[in-house]
Amino acid sequence: MARRMSTEIGPPETTAGTAATPRATSMLVNGHFPRRRWLILGLSVLGGFLLTVVWSAEFVDSTIGDSVADTLLGHDAKETPIAGIGAGVAFAFVSGLAGTFTACNIAAFGAMAPMLGTGGRWSRLRHMFAPLGWLAVGMIAVSATYGAVVGLVGTAMPQFSTAANSAGSLSARSVQSLVVFGVIGLAMTCLGLAALGIVPDPFARVSRRFPNAPMVVLGALIGGFLIGRPFALFRQMFRDAAESGNPLYGALAFTLQSIGNILVMALLFAVVALVSGPRLRGWLAARPSRVATITAVALLVAGVFTFLYWDVRLLARREIIPWYPTAPWS
Repeated sequence: MARRMSTEIGPPETTAGTAATPRATSMLVNGHFPRRRWLILGLSVLGGFLLTVVWSAEFVDSTIGDSVADTLLGHDAKETPIAGIGAGVAFAFVSGLAGTFTACNIAAFGAMAPMLGTGGRWSRLRHMFAPLGWLAVGMIAVSATYGAVVGLVGTAMPQFSTAANSAGSLSARSVQSLVVFGVIGLAMTCLGLAALGIVPDPFARVSRRFPNAPMVVLGALIGGFLIGRPFALFRQMFRDAAESGNPLYGALAFTLQSIGNILVMALLFAVVALVSGPRLRGWLAARPSRVATITAVALLVAGVFTFLYWDVRLLARREIIPWYPTAPWS
């Protein structure tokens, strides 16, 4: 599979609307960059910023997340203790589904635009599942490893703390979220800049030997969300795995949480791959820079949002910096 995909990274075609560019260097950088790349960058940054202004954690976590979990589990997920490993495994998967709507998942969905493929429906599905599988490899490697660590030493970790946050200071739990999401946001922003050709492709060298490396890294970023995630249902699962003292249970629970987290995204992408007809494929093929634009915008919007929301807006909410604009409902 790797050998076949590597042959698809070839010289760019000269098409209207694209500037002369070097050959494709990785799955995320196809070598066809849009002419108005700086305008696209500015609009993407603006979009990520505006998303932080209107984003309501209460709506996403409680109205959507809690409602989905309560419906699937058949009881109040927050108020009902997790009774045993079996219940914990089910809770882990359901809490992952409940937390589907995150910026990282949206970015990964957009970054898969180059893998829509051509040919018949089943051919497009086969073309899609290979990179999705590599995405899962990176995600599970991070989530399973972190889950095992939680099973061993979780009760001594910042995420285990129930201490309330106070104005003018950051709890250890908040510091962990700030650092983790800050790194993820900057990494996604860098990948978006590379997709536009503004900075060099960080995967250019490694992709010559491992063409699936970009999808593995994107999967690792999704898995990394668990390391700083404050989502109430996730913290409930975290504390249960930490108190169990069982690294195997921790690894399994965190893996299922991550799988549940991307399942809806994967199904949506499969639907797109199945129903996208010749018109959509022709539109993308007519100007390969359109694929680069979709990939870059998805990564930039999500990266800017993640960094500003978790590193700048968080500091304003803790009254460490004076102000950050927010909508009345957020």
